[in-house]
Amino acid sequence: MKTQIAIIGGGPSGLLLSQLLHTRGIDSIVLERKTKDYVLGRIRAGVLEQGFVRLLEEAGCADRLHAEGFVHSGTLISYGGEMFRLDFEEHTGTPVIVYGQTEVTRDLYDAREKAGGQIEFNVDNVVIHDADSDTPHVTYAVDGKQRRIDCDFVAGCDGFHGVSRQTIPLDVRREYEKVYPFGWLGILSETPPVNHELIYANSERGFALCSMRNDNLSRYYIQCSLSDKPEDWTDDAFWQELRRRIPADQADKLVTGPSIEKSIAPLRSFVTEPMRWGRLFLCGDAAHIVPPTGAKGLNTAASDVHYLYEGLRSYYASGSTDGIDSYSGKALSRIWKAERFSWWFSSMMHRYPDQSEFDLKMQVADLEFLRSNKAAQKAMAENYVGLPY
Repeated sequence: MKTQIAIIGGGPSGLLLSQLLHTRGIDSIVLERKTKDYVLGRIRAGVLEQGFVRLLEEAGCADRLHAEGFVHSGTLISYGGEMFRLDFEEHTGTPVIVYGQTEVTRDLYDAREKAGGQIEFNVDNVVIHDADSDTPHVTYAVDGKQRRIDCDFVAGCDGFHGVSRQTIPLDVRREYEKVYPFGWLGILSETPPVNHELIYANSERGFALCSMRNDNLSRYYIQCSLSDKPEDWTDDAFWQELRRRIPADQADKLVTGPSIEKSIAPLRSFVTEPMRWGRLFLCGDAAHIVPPTGAKGLNTAASDVHYLYEGLRSYYASGSTDGIDSYSGKALSRIWKAERFSWWFSSMMHRYPDQSEFDLKMQVADLEFLRSNKAAQKAMAENYVGLPY
């Protein structure tokens, strides 16, 4: 087979890139290691920056988002039993939209299928060949049968454990990582959200987050030990602990019910440089990971897609390589700012095993400064709603 862009990974970043390229008449083939149902079964963040929303609009995939998504013009932050609101509209004039990643992915699959886009599922043994030449190709297997795609470029959208990053030689790439000493225990429940906006809670018992997917589907998280397992936590134990970590007036309103999904996610910050090697480009989790605090993971993948799409569009329209040559630098400049925000927000909201009394006082001072200082609120709001592309 032959295509212009071989896209490794059928998650939201790979699908979005494929759909955007399609709108410009640029052909692609998407390779996905799992089944479509498996990809749609992943539970992930659902806070979308306006830049991401605009990309979905350009891709023709935003109708359901606008019909069903929650427009959030602020968020709530609690500490010491008190709570204050950070107003995005006041400080930036821009809201975010809460719309689950699963729904984004479903909309993108529907668009690709409607357009006749080629997506190969259950692929195995993916190998990227000659990425540092003018004639890259990708080999893989489906049901034990070997296949090959000749292409102009390869987009690695296959996540942290995928083959794309590993294809870049060790003497070329440099990796930066911070592993956090805790995880997030999250549950999904068919219950109304406790509040119409997200609540980020700093508690002496650890962090908590109250989020939602729709009017009767809530997503809640609590900070937990890395040694914990989901089965260690009954639903009742989770609800009791969540109540202890959020303000009393919110705990009194909390509607509980059986969990329909329960999992633990470890937290890490990770960046690899560069994000381009020859004709191979890394996008999203293949190149960087952020803690989920502030919901930057999916949004940073979208900004990568923006820069790569613009570069490829220019290349095929005019032959200019300026966009693809500057891709890694532009993407990384924005990524490091998102990494800083996620690290800072995580550091302010969580309890660390080695925190001293001084460290705890600094957290409170940071929170009180944010609560009282308009400039600090504006800086946080600008980062939360998304820095410009």
